[in-house]
Amino acid sequence: MNPSTAQAKVIVDELVRNTVSHVVLCPGSRNAPLSLALHDAAAAGRLQLHVRIDERGAGFLALGIAARTGRPVAVVCTSGTAAANFHPAVLEADRAGVPLIVLTADRPPELRAAGANQVIDQQRLYGNAVRYFDELAVAERRGGQNAYWRSQICRAWNAAYGEWRCGPVHLNVPFREPLVPDGDDEWYESLEGRPGGERWTELPDFGALPSFVVPSARCGLVVACDSGVRAASEWGEQHGWPVISETGGLGLLGSSAISSGVWLLGAEEFIRRHKPEQVLCLGRPTVFRQIQQLLSDADVEVLLVRPDSDWPAPAHNVRQVGQWFDSPTKPADPDWLAAWQRADGLANAAVDRALRQEQWPSGLRLASELVDALPPDALLVVGSSNPARDVALAGRMRPDVLVHRNRGVAGIDGTVSTAIGAATVHRGPSYALLGDLTFLHDINGLLAGPASTRPDLTIVVLNDDGGGIFSLLEQGAPEHRDSFEHVFGTPHGADLAALCSGFDVPHVLAGTIDEFRAALRPAPGLRVVEVQVDRSRHRDLHARIRTAVSTALS
Repeated sequence: MNPSTAQAKVIVDELVRNTVSHVVLCPGSRNAPLSLALHDAAAAGRLQLHVRIDERGAGFLALGIAARTGRPVAVVCTSGTAAANFHPAVLEADRAGVPLIVLTADRPPELRAAGANQVIDQQRLYGNAVRYFDELAVAERRGGQNAYWRSQICRAWNAAYGEWRCGPVHLNVPFREPLVPDGDDEWYESLEGRPGGERWTELPDFGALPSFVVPSARCGLVVACDSGVRAASEWGEQHGWPVISETGGLGLLGSSAISSGVWLLGAEEFIRRHKPEQVLCLGRPTVFRQIQQLLSDADVEVLLVRPDSDWPAPAHNVRQVGQWFDSPTKPADPDWLAAWQRADGLANAAVDRALRQEQWPSGLRLASELVDALPPDALLVVGSSNPARDVALAGRMRPDVLVHRNRGVAGIDGTVSTAIGAATVHRGPSYALLGDLTFLHDINGLLAGPASTRPDLTIVVLNDDGGGIFSLLEQGAPEHRDSFEHVFGTPHGADLAALCSGFDVPHVLAGTIDEFRAALRPAPGLRVVEVQVDRSRHRDLHARIRTAVSTALS
């Protein structure tokens, strides 16, 4: 057996022993030893292998699987720009705390020094975005190789599934030729792992003794993000604190849940009279300026639970940081919660009236209809920009819906691939709500070979022919009308139906609300539902609803 084949077989075997059950592979020459070893492991039923030709999409496919399962997923590529194309997914995994094991094949040192083809500097390619980096020594015919290879895989798994926060790790693996098996199964030493399928190095049970934050206010507010929404809801229900979420009513449950929280935070008179003493913030909020303004208030103490390295504390007034929350030291003021509950009912009624009066389609009305139509236990992957805002501002309470958002760095990269990855491992119906630019940016994510299975996923594309999000920001103000379309609106005129046809993905253009509702009925396979929206109406609609909410609360 040649050294490259031996090393690859051991790496794959130890990955499986470390509970890696999904691997995303991109084809290439230098990573051929790993490709062949992964194919053999998949054929033996030891792991699920997903093959993609686009490294950027492959990285996000792996990220979607890892985010949904909560377990490390490996993603493998050849050398050169292939490795560079993993970078956006690595950055997202870093900020979102998603465990990825990135394996990049490389030329051995003597070929790098000779100006060989497909050579870039892959040493610490992803900088500080990875929890751990190592370049494995080039495989040689000598003793101790098996233990060294297995030990390094365990180190990488340990760092990806880390003590404080999960994240990506990077192993650079130089391979010398020959890169394919030579027909000889003999090797210098035994390549067996530990008996009974155990991993080479046993690792601790992280999080067994978490640190706690202890709230101390009678009038507090919980702000929950993504995976912490359900836990925050249960804590708020138990202790009488109102709970708002960056995803609106999705995932919230219980009498303390305030589904119109973002609208209430934007109502200046209400928040002036109902400013919390403390905010218990679970995760890192990234979407709404109203929440950032609350966290920026120097009179509000901030308690952070499971934050990342970038604390969401614009006023630098963090009181406590911990991995979980404990019971407060004082009982909550019942009138405080009751006031938020009354305001929530008034705000929700005002939003609902405004949306029902709005001409179909609009982004907010579309999001409202989509949330209403989701089957029980559905997964909803929400794209950045307007969709992330629309579902929070217009969706009703749906505690039975699981939400995923790529909010680590809040980019539009790889969202189609992320949705497909998450849907692949979700046990239930899956949906995604994306803007047209997000969809076009990762349309290669639709590409899968005949050997690849497509999940049951309905991708809803809100097509407003460009950057509709900017119409809600300062750039969309009337004084910037002359420059807006050219540098912010950026209309593209793309034919989404034709593009989907080229990828052999069914497409439906829903022109009426009844057609949209019909298109959302659960169906097998991957499909795209397009709704064309006039983005020139976005700004006025949001303004009208803000006014309606403020009027209802006055």
